[in-house]
Amino acid sequence: MKATIERATLLRCLSHVQSVVERRNTIPILSNVLIEAASDGTLRIMATDLDLQVVEMLSAVSVDTAGAITVSAHLLFDIARKLPEGSQVSLEAADNRMTVKAGRSRFQLPTLPRDDFPVIVEGELPTSFEIPAATLAQLIDGTRFAISTEETRYYLNGIFLHVSDEELKAAATDGHRLARYTLKRPDGADGMPDVIVPRKCVGELRKLLEEALDTNVEIDLSASKIRFTMGGENGVVLTSKLIDGTFPDYTRVIPTGNDKLLKVDPKSLFEGVDRVATIATEKTRAVKMALDSDKVTLSVTSPDNGTAAEELPAEYGSDGIEIGFNANYLKDILNQFEGDHIELHLADAGAPTLIRQDEKSPALYVLMPMRV
Repeated sequence: MKATIERATLLRCLSHVQSVVERRNTIPILSNVLIEAASDGTLRIMATDLDLQVVEMLSAVSVDTAGAITVSAHLLFDIARKLPEGSQVSLEAADNRMTVKAGRSRFQLPTLPRDDFPVIVEGELPTSFEIPAATLAQLIDGTRFAISTEETRYYLNGIFLHVSDEELKAAATDGHRLARYTLKRPDGADGMPDVIVPRKCVGELRKLLEEALDTNVEIDLSASKIRFTMGGENGVVLTSKLIDGTFPDYTRVIPTGNDKLLKVDPKSLFEGVDRVATIATEKTRAVKMALDSDKVTLSVTSPDNGTAAEELPAEYGSDGIEIGFNANYLKDILNQFEGDHIELHLADAGAPTLIRQDEKSPALYVLMPMRV
């Protein structure tokens, strides 16, 4: 194999694929990327960790000899990063070595044969639909902070995608808070199986979307695999296994009878919680909210660090109530809102609170209270 490629093109592609590759691998070939050069002048670069696979097509300056080889992903990425800007990079593979040349630099890297490189077998992906990349990015941003990191409840380690009525819904929960984002059901999504997209796939997908926000993403899936195709012909294809488990019926925890309504500016509330939580101890991180007509009083009491309190203007017309929340969880949710008001629907100090912009907004959050 022998091909020449622009450094900027190579670097951009390697930055996409190398983050899928785990730094510590017991199987040596999983540390490598597969590079395939075709005689029509295209290069196909692929990386996998056996659960997630990313493939990108790019145009080479020239392909002198078609062929395929695998080489260390992180090493090639580091080399490409340090090569001079604007240079052309020559990749030549022979005798279990790849020679990388650019300007006066020359590297010889060990390689492994392409036949040993594992490929995720997608099988049939019967459900297929398209979503604007910007919408998919909003859906991810609005839910992924609530994904659980607890390995024992592995079925919560991802975003749950499912179709109900005329809607496509995404949900994530860690047992303390729930995030849900609702879209109009895309054409082709009816009859879609309920799936849980793993956390790592969600993270990689979100990074890739950043460069394709003005395009559509094609989503193909079965009950066990999902494939995202971004950027059309020369784009990136991300394929992932899905989490094999049953997501709990989260609709049961969405309160419907919370009759106390608080309207407040999310930015002011975020900053207020952030300030008073400065003295909260790491263990508790609890902030107390006391609600009176037209104001919220935030307070924290710490045995080691003293007390803090702050008053914020708000709209509230029900009986006074005191309720405690984990400061970080509350801030994560408040961070999702733009605009100058949100609604908090409360019942009492022990019941979950519903938080949303208004009844028409696609995002909805539920936060469990804490004893304070």
